[in-house]
Amino acid sequence: MESLKKQGKNQNTLRTIILYVLIALVATFFIISFFPTKEGSSAKGLSKVLTLIKEDKVKEVKVEGSTITAQLKDGTKLKSIKEEGVSFAEILKDSSIDPKSFTWSVKDTSTSRTLFNLAATFLPVLIIVGFFIFFLRQARGAGDNILSFARSRAKTFNKDKPITKFTDVAGVDEAKQELAEVVQFLKHPEKFRALGAKIPKGVLIIGPSGVGKTLLARAVAGEAGVPFYSIAGSEFMEMLVGVGASRARDLFETAKKSAPAIIFIDEIDSIGRQRGLGIGGGHDEREQTLNQILVEMDGFEPNDNVIVMAATNRPDMLDPALIRPGRFDRRVALDLPDIEGRKAIIKIHSRNKPLSTDVDLDKIAKRTVGFSGADLENMLNEAAILAARANKKQVEARDLEEAALKVQLGPERKRMTTDEEKKMTAYHEAGHALVTKMLPHTDPVHRISIVARGPTGGHTLIPPAVDRYNETKTRLLETVTSLLGGRAAEEIEFKEFTVGASSDIQRATDIARKMVTEFGMSSLGPLSTGVRGESPWLARELGDPKPLSEHLAAKVDDEIKKIIDESFEKAKKILRENKEKLNLVASELIKKETLEGDEFEALVERGEKLHQVKEHMSPTTEDIEIGETQKEE
Repeated sequence: MESLKKQGKNQNTLRTIILYVLIALVATFFIISFFPTKEGSSAKGLSKVLTLIKEDKVKEVKVEGSTITAQLKDGTKLKSIKEEGVSFAEILKDSSIDPKSFTWSVKDTSTSRTLFNLAATFLPVLIIVGFFIFFLRQARGAGDNILSFARSRAKTFNKDKPITKFTDVAGVDEAKQELAEVVQFLKHPEKFRALGAKIPKGVLIIGPSGVGKTLLARAVAGEAGVPFYSIAGSEFMEMLVGVGASRARDLFETAKKSAPAIIFIDEIDSIGRQRGLGIGGGHDEREQTLNQILVEMDGFEPNDNVIVMAATNRPDMLDPALIRPGRFDRRVALDLPDIEGRKAIIKIHSRNKPLSTDVDLDKIAKRTVGFSGADLENMLNEAAILAARANKKQVEARDLEEAALKVQLGPERKRMTTDEEKKMTAYHEAGHALVTKMLPHTDPVHRISIVARGPTGGHTLIPPAVDRYNETKTRLLETVTSLLGGRAAEEIEFKEFTVGASSDIQRATDIARKMVTEFGMSSLGPLSTGVRGESPWLARELGDPKPLSEHLAAKVDDEIKKIIDESFEKAKKILRENKEKLNLVASELIKKETLEGDEFEALVERGEKLHQVKEHMSPTTEDIEIGETQKEE
């Protein structure tokens, strides 16, 4: 591939040079043909030269072709032009000048003049022929380019480049084991064939973005030691009909010649979508490419020594014929790493980063629940950048914390805010934190801040305490209540609403909708009424049935509103019962702008003590009534 690229570059350079040379020749020809020389413009000075010769003022005369150069005795030079075909001696004779009275010489330029005349005669012909050859080569090159559309654009794995091994991949141990067997199939196929086992035709790697699908493919390339061809699904497509199918044929033919080999197709959903959903009957370029891949993987001709690996985050979109046994025999599912996986990923990406002694990998792994491998790599890189910006020699824990916030919420934004906006934001975030604290099944608050980050004016971080792979109805309802705590605090304190709660309301509504339409957690019972949903793992683009009737849709809306209304009232009740704590946390936020989890817990305990003292010191309603009765008596 690299030699072909160099050859194409050399051809382009040669064509450019030829074009410039032709342009220069044309320009030279026109300048010589149409612009007279300066000597030609002074041809009338011949009589003056002859007069000076007669007056004995000329020292020497040189004749070169039709040009006469006279050097006077005072050192000046004078040029003139004689008539073509007439010798200088005849001119002197006609002018009655003795040739021996002065020094003169003649230089023969007939040969150069003949060459010039020949060049002037044949140069136009050469230019026309040159242009004809140039355009002919260009046309042939264009034809070659059109034919090259049908060639595969796959990149061949080069062993000279840095190699990725399985030791560079962490957090996906089960997937590594599956793919390690694929490598063994290619290295030692006889061991498996002896027991009647067939080498899998294809391996489909699925999972959300950033979990390491392409990284695993690179690791297989580094471990296999066989030719590895990598191509993206979109590289099959071109504007010409049939190009994608032709490229697929060329790719498999190339791989078969160097078998055993591996073909890796990244983002296969771009060409492997379910057929029959295209516009105009579905016979589009994408489906032709998919049909060719299906035939190559398990068609009439056997394909035993080429394994196809593919990666996608949309397995629901793939055609059933593509993912059936015999084509993609194995499905390797990746998920977000657990705490041990995150710890291993952090160790890999911190190999070349000096970490301070205050960095606790266990704490960082617990702090980064929900982070993908790409998020963790980005976090460590951002932490190193922050440390270098501060001229530190090591990456400290505070750098990692700031980097995690930057990856999660965006960079810190310095902006001027009024005291009123600052107070509203403080009460909003304090409402989130306090409602979360008072709910029994929620995770502890990690940090509260009214410093703007990304699109948010403030944030309350509540990372999961443990990795959860399941959720209960109680926890989901408490999550909705916690999300509405900020809006509840605004109503209680200011009797006013702000736009800062828009994202909270959106997330709370999404959870409530999924509880009703997907999870069956409402009075409608275990009934799934959601077709499309918010999850990227769900449903097709076209061909969805009519979701639900008007009557059932109204019931779904009522159930969603019921969950939101009850959660909002619960949040307001919690904040009214803990108004002193809300004021205390909000006022502290206004002073410090950021509160860590332990500081928040201390404030809540202090508020609880103040509340108990206040209740103890204030008289009850019954005491007041008794006191009034005694006063009347």
